[in-house]
Amino acid sequence: MSGRILLIVEDDPAFARTLRRSFERRGDTVHSAASLEATIAVLAEAKPTHAVVDLKLGQESGLAVVRHLHGHDPQLVIVVLTGYASIATAVEAIKLGASNYLVKPSNTDDIEAAFAGESVIEPEDLPMSGRQTSLKTLEMERIHEVLAETGFNISETARRLGLHRRTLARKLAKRWVS
Repeated sequence: MSGRILLIVEDDPAFARTLRRSFERRGDTVHSAASLEATIAVLAEAKPTHAVVDLKLGQESGLAVVRHLHGHDPQLVIVVLTGYASIATAVEAIKLGASNYLVKPSNTDDIEAAFAGESVIEPEDLPMSGRQTSLKTLEMERIHEVLAETGFNISETARRLGLHRRTLARKLAKRWVS
């Protein structure tokens, strides 16, 4: 029994429910949110000690949630989950306050190991595959990089990338897997 207070920030209800049940069975108190706004509401009611944050939350970036959580409590242990791995987003997540970065599919044991610091990611430790990175992945990495630079301002990000705001919103709404 760990007795942690855990916040799961995930927009996939089935995955969030599965994680919640698994961590509750381990003795954790679990709160859930699916967006930055919902995260802020949870923080008004609870003081989590650990958090699991999906990198992609609908049209929002999980990096904004990481930044907010770290600003709220620098001692909070934050693990970022992503459907696609990239050095740029891993480095950005760590810079913003994440303790670790895991690639989906990750299970509760993987997250537990990340909480324990067993697999803290250093940029040079990220696995490099022998295959070429797809253009879609490179595009999404660049979008996330500019999002972080602009403080997660969609309009400014779209302007800097030379995209229409709605086009950027559509790109962010897609499920990217590489």
